[in-house]
Amino acid sequence: MTYCVGLKIDRGLVFMSDTRTNAGMDSISTFKKMHVWEEPGERVIVLMSAGNLATTQAVVSLLDERTKAVADRHATLLETPSMYQTVRMVGDTVKEVIASSSPAGEKADSYFNASFILGGQIKGSAPRLFMIYPEGNFIESTDDTPFFQIGETKYGKPIIIRAYEKTMSFAETVKLLLVSFDSTLKSNLSVGLPLDLLFYEKDAFKVSLKKRIAQDDQYYRTISDGWSNALKAAFASLPDFPE
Repeated sequence: MTYCVGLKIDRGLVFMSDTRTNAGMDSISTFKKMHVWEEPGERVIVLMSAGNLATTQAVVSLLDERTKAVADRHATLLETPSMYQTVRMVGDTVKEVIASSSPAGEKADSYFNASFILGGQIKGSAPRLFMIYPEGNFIESTDDTPFFQIGETKYGKPIIIRAYEKTMSFAETVKLLLVSFDSTLKSNLSVGLPLDLLFYEKDAFKVSLKKRIAQDDQYYRTISDGWSNALKAAFASLPDFPE
């Protein structure tokens, strides 16, 4: 399992993902789930993945390989004219990989399934954020739904819903996401540190900040401990049930 969030604010796009994969309690590994394609001054594209590791790695490898194979006339992530065309390309690649990996008759809801969050900006258009399903179809974020989650979403979602504001600063957004991830980490062993964080500022056409947050990160520890203490204080301040 995994946990990834892509969130849209007025200032741009913020992405966070964990790095834990597991095939049982005795087989836990660390793998990057956030991938970036960048053409400074022209485009930034970020892709996060959840689901079958072999499927997600195959999708990312195929997309990446096609950006480097000059003689291969497949369109590439560095050539698409819009984010809509980009998400269509990724969706088609997801379908291609799952179809080639699945035994005859298997569908996208099989063992091989995977889902993705895609976001970024191409010069001439606004930043956009999408979620791609295992079937290869996708939806786009709106003012009513300004963020997407994939993986183990249920523990961290209420926190984002309660506190999100589109006018948040980057620093406030990171604080919100860390609280969401910390709650998920404490609730599900299949999600784990380190966390990958990326901030893309609107119209920058380059990655504004990219950081890996480890267990010993002082800011993460402050947020984790502060959130626990704040919950305890809030609980203590609530009135007792009348008997």
